Amino acid sequence: MANYRQLASFTIFYEEIVINMLISRSLIIPAGILVLLIVVLGVGLILDPQEVPPRFIDKSVAPFSVSDLQNKNKILTNQDLIGKVWLVNVWASWCAPCRDEHSLLMQIVRSHDISLFGLNYQDRSEDALRWLEKMGNPYRLIGADTTGQVGLDWGVRGTPESFVLDRKGVIRFKQIGPLDPEILKNEIIPLIEQLQAEAA
Repeated sequence: MANYRQLASFTIFYEEIVINMLISRSLIIPAGILVLLIVVLGVGLILDPQEVPPRFIDKSVAPFSVSDLQNKNKILTNQDLIGKVWLVNVWASWCAPCRDEHSLLMQIVRSHDISLFGLNYQDRSEDALRWLEKMGNPYRLIGADTTGQVGLDWGVRGTPESFVLDRKGVIRFKQIGPLDPEILKNEIIPLIEQLQAEAA
């Protein structure tokens, strides 16, 4: 009987050790995941979401070939952006911030000598054309990036985004998010005027 009690006592003790080990091990994985999440979120809070990765600046735009939104029989390529300074605006009819930005684009093409290229991003052509008919069309050319591949190749994170290209098709400035009067006045318009004044 004593041996039975000793065996039962030993078994209970052993079971408690095993259970404690399993609990402690089972907590290691969730604790590790929690630490990883804290690190990722901490880095995300430190980084500026509008900061442009340097790999895009002073690099030629990625080659592309898309339909002209307003003329399906015409193809637009990166070669159409050579020889002139361009402000490229990535937009979509489904994009709420694009709607807010659009009136500003209409104003700057009226008041400044700016060539504006629109890249209609992951949109239905009929929706985009209807939107332009209602809101006005500030663009000299509009490429239909229906698949989003051009935007992906250019490092577009979402809409709207804007680029300033020099005469050689090199990205000289990138704006993530909507344009505002301050950015236009202090950064984009002076840069475009400087690039336009440079010898072709």
